[in-house]
Amino acid sequence: MDFLLDDDAPPSTHRDPGFPPIDFRAALNDEQYAAVTADPGPVLVLAGAGSGKTRTLTYRVAYLLQEKNVSPSDILLLTFTNKAAKEMLHRVEELTGIQSHRFWGGTFHHLGHKILRANAEVLGLDRSFTILDADEAEHFLRDTVEEIDKGFFKDKEHPRPGVLFSMISLARN
Repeated sequence: MDFLLDDDAPPSTHRDPGFPPIDFRAALNDEQYAAVTADPGPVLVLAGAGSGKTRTLTYRVAYLLQEKNVSPSDILLLTFTNKAAKEMLHRVEELTGIQSHRFWGGTFHHLGHKILRANAEVLGLDRSFTILDADEAEHFLRDTVEEIDKGFFKDKEHPRPGVLFSMISLARN
C-alpha cells in the first residue's frame, strides 16, 4: 500500500541546487566525507557529542542536492528531540539556502503525526483525530474505568490509575 507523503512535492528532476557549489573534500574530515559522499540511501552516523554529527548530516543533504540532484521533498531528516530537529533544519537551510519546510524533517513523533494526518482516510481515521499524551491517556483510562465501576480504584486490591496505565502499555508493547 502506498501512502501520500507530500501533496505538493514536484517529482525529482535534474536541476541546479540553487546554492553556490561546495568543496566537500575541503570542508570535511575523512570520516565526515565518507558519510557525506556515501551512496544515496539511508546512512547511520554514530558519534559522540561535539564530534560533528549535525555538520555531517547538513553536508550530506547539500551533497545529495548538489551532486545527486535529489529533490528537497525526497530527503527525510529525523531526530529525537525538538531542539535537535530545529537545529538540524536551521543548519540545512543556512548551508543550502533552501527553506527547511521543503524537507521532510523533524522528530520521529512529528513526522509520524504528519504522515498519519495526511493518510487518515486510508487508515480509517477522521482527519481531525487527536493524539493523547501520556497524562491525557491516563486520565481517559481512569474516567472510563470509573464510568464502568465507580469503586474500582477505591478497592485496595485494584491497581491505581497510573499502575493500570503502565500495565496496559507494557502488555501492548
